[in-house]
Amino acid sequence: MTWSTRELADLAGTTVNTIRHYHALKLLNEPSRRYNGYKQYGVTHLVRLLRLRRLAELGVPLAQIGAVGESDLTDALRDLDAALQDEIERSRRARADIAAILRADAPVDTPHGFESVAGRLSETDRALIHICTRLYDAEAIASLRRMVAAEPPGVSEELAALPPDASDTTRERLAARIARSGAHWRSATWPWLHAAAERTLVQALAELYTPAQRDVLRRARTAAHEQPPAPDELADALCASDR
Repeated sequence: MTWSTRELADLAGTTVNTIRHYHALKLLNEPSRRYNGYKQYGVTHLVRLLRLRRLAELGVPLAQIGAVGESDLTDALRDLDAALQDEIERSRRARADIAAILRADAPVDTPHGFESVAGRLSETDRALIHICTRLYDAEAIASLRRMVAAEPPGVSEELAALPPDASDTTRERLAARIARSGAHWRSATWPWLHAAAERTLVQALAELYTPAQRDVLRRARTAAHEQPPAPDELADALCASDR
């Protein structure tokens, strides 16, 4: 018994184009033809096609099948298994992050770990955090999360709404609020930053924040240094890290 290309594709659960692709890659031999030119596929073609489809289902690249044949793919399967394990772990982390974002009703692009506070941050502050997460190591990012969480609600919105011509009194009041929290995290003067990272943060602060906002941040940094040590251990550490 023989089958046409369409019949073979149906039997193998694939498509005519896939069979033609396998022919082009010389993974599946061309069958003989009938007197009218139609191809005649036999059982050997069906078995070969099913084996190819199985390897494709496992993720083995077609080029690798052609290079070494089915009998020498053990190493390829081990590599695939390791890659799949990495993909499973990435998916697990992504699901956990998605759950945290949905639970906190945070912006969808919120960086990992900032879901609970992202909703109260301005778009500008969130943009700065995105940049910081690319420049800081894991320990510094953990400190950043604590600083952002320690800042009183409303500060970010007030800083974002600061008019360009804000009075000196308004600027001093906002700077004092930031300084009192011990969480002046909008800064490029961290001891863990290398020179290139510091330049990047300086540029980011210059472009993301208005002159009036940068003036408030400068005043807050000065005020934080002038305040007596806070009794809270975390606040002490945060103030020290900004020196």
